[in-house]
Amino acid sequence: MRILVAVKRVIDYAAKIRVKADGSGVETKSVKMSLNPFCEIAVEEAVRLKEAGVASEVVAVSIGPKQSQDTLRTAMAMGADRATLIETDGDVQPLAVAKLLAAVCKTEEPSMVLLGKQAIDGDNNQTAQMLSALMRWPQATFASEVVLENEGKTALVTREIDGGLETLKMSLPAVISADLRLNEPRYATLPNIMLELSAIRLNELCCISVEVLPKAKKKPLAKLSPTELGVDIASKIKTLKVEPPSVREAGIKVASVDELCEKLKNEAKVI
Repeated sequence: MRILVAVKRVIDYAAKIRVKADGSGVETKSVKMSLNPFCEIAVEEAVRLKEAGVASEVVAVSIGPKQSQDTLRTAMAMGADRATLIETDGDVQPLAVAKLLAAVCKTEEPSMVLLGKQAIDGDNNQTAQMLSALMRWPQATFASEVVLENEGKTALVTREIDGGLETLKMSLPAVISADLRLNEPRYATLPNIMLELSAIRLNELCCISVEVLPKAKKKPLAKLSPTELGVDIASKIKTLKVEPPSVREAGIKVASVDELCEKLKNEAKVI
C-alpha cells in the first residue's frame, strides 16, 4: 500500500509577517521557512501507518520553488521513503495544486492521499476537496483519527465538525486531510537529517570522511515540472493589494456594567 503525502513550504508559524513595501505580497526574503504544520501532521500519520505494517511506502510531494527540497528532506527525515518536487516559481492556486497532485496520483497510483487540512499562509482549505473531485475518490476532511480495516481496503475516519465528531467509512483509494488533533508529529532525528544531506556537503560541513558515513546518502528526490505533467498552472486570480492589519487602539477599563453598556451603545455603536 502506497501513501502519497502532499507538503508545502510556508513561512514559519513563529516568524513575524511583513508586507512588501509595494503592497504586492508578503516578504519572504530572509524569513524562516518551514514545513506547514498541518502537512507535518499528515506526514506523521503516513509514517505511523507504515510503521504499523499497514503501508509499504510513503511518498512526499511538494509544489514550489527549488528551496522546497528542504521541506521534502524534512519529510524524508521524518520517515518518508522518497519525494517528488514539482518545481515552479510564483504562487500556485489550490485548483492548480489539485490538478498537479491528480497527475501525480495517476502515475504513483497511491491507495491514500494525505494532506494537511490547510496551509497557514493562504488558509484556503480547498486542495483536498478539489483533488477528491478530480480523482472521483472518497474524501474525509478534518480527520482526527484514521483506522484502516479489511486488510487496508477500507478506512474508518473520525472527523471534527461544528457539532462534535463524525465517523466516515470509505473504500480506498481516498483523500484524507489532517486536522490538528490527528497526532503529535515527531522530531526529525539528527541521523535521519544527516541521511538527507549529500555526502559531499556533509563532508564540507562536518569535516568527516565520506567513507566514515557510508549511509549519508540522499533518499530519492525526483523533480518534475507542470509542463511535464500537462497541467496549466496560470493563475485565475489576481492579487490587487496586500495591506497589514490596522494597529489596534489601546483598551480602556470601565467601572461598571452600566458604563460598559453605555460605551458599547453610544461610542462603539454595536448594541
